[in-house]
Amino acid sequence: MWSSLNEWLWQDRLWLPPNNSWAELEDRDGLVYAHPQDLLAALPLALVLVAMRFTFERLVGLPLSRWLGMRDQARRLVKPNTTLEKHFLMEGWRPKEAQMAVLAAQCGLTLRQTQRWFRRRRNQERPCLTKKFCEASWRFVFYLCSFFGGLSILYHESWLWRPAMCWENYPKQPLKPALYCWYLLELSFYISLLIRLPFDIRRKDFKEQVAHHLVTITLITFSYSANLLRIGSLVLLLHDSADYVLEACKMFNYAHRQQVCNSLFIVFSLVFFYTRLVLFPTQILYTTYYESIANSGPFFGYYFFNSLLLLLQLLHVFWSYLILRMIHSFIKKGQMEKDIRSDVEELDSSEGEAAWEHPQLKNGTAPTDGPRSRAAVWLANGHLSAM
Repeated sequence: MWSSLNEWLWQDRLWLPPNNSWAELEDRDGLVYAHPQDLLAALPLALVLVAMRFTFERLVGLPLSRWLGMRDQARRLVKPNTTLEKHFLMEGWRPKEAQMAVLAAQCGLTLRQTQRWFRRRRNQERPCLTKKFCEASWRFVFYLCSFFGGLSILYHESWLWRPAMCWENYPKQPLKPALYCWYLLELSFYISLLIRLPFDIRRKDFKEQVAHHLVTITLITFSYSANLLRIGSLVLLLHDSADYVLEACKMFNYAHRQQVCNSLFIVFSLVFFYTRLVLFPTQILYTTYYESIANSGPFFGYYFFNSLLLLLQLLHVFWSYLILRMIHSFIKKGQMEKDIRSDVEELDSSEGEAAWEHPQLKNGTAPTDGPRSRAAVWLANGHLSAM
């Protein structure tokens, strides 16, 4: 049954251009081609990357954060309360005012005490500053090495400068060892991100991050299996070009080096908009939609691959919208104050509660600034990168 399903799934007419077959892509005469089973090595390698990240964050990231003078803010622990804890875990972090009153009556607490309990409990769930810094530093190192490593592999390849060359003699394009290693490393990294996602800093765009990682893993896997490594390598390189700048921006923001962070944010924004909104649609999407079938007719794999790329482009537009909102804040206030996807550390004192719930008016207008968040400017996931 398995062999029949496998034979049906990998039909020549589904994944290869007309008049081509998988038999033509078997290794022969010293020529090696990409085979789907090659990517199985990504699974143990992803676990190795998870272990490397754990080691890096503790031996490099954490000492570096201490050296930069970063200290986690002390948080008051909540008093154990079974009723409130059950509501917090099962019903949500932010009960409405009516629910808050009922819970206060059930526990014999005042409304203010119940509000304070939930506020402190929410703060306990939020990641500390050093955790954010360690996570950003690991991604910075990987994206930096991946980008310049990929650039060194592709620099002398014709398709880097002329994307139309991606389709020269396709699909009969032999596999190059360096390209295979880079592809395998990228796939392993995104699998490791997916494994760690439930334990990493949870952002408001959590669902978009999951979608991005799944699309990325699917794109890498399919492009390798269908021998679309040339165009796939361009997509990887294009995304890595902005991701390491983003992570560096986050690191300096967490370290309170605001001027450096602001400068890197400007650089990141320019690189992101140019690569995602200009190069990606005009070079990548154009060549996959039009030039890829110039010498052959469309087939199922053509539609499947382009659908994934289009979905990726929609995520680019979504994150571009978030960046534009950050830029608006940057122009208005003169500095990057927070990541609009991040949770804000809430004030703990009763005075802070009153200020949070009933902000005073100045000159008849409500204040626009909440408590400052130390979360860095961030997007997503990137990428075939976190984005």
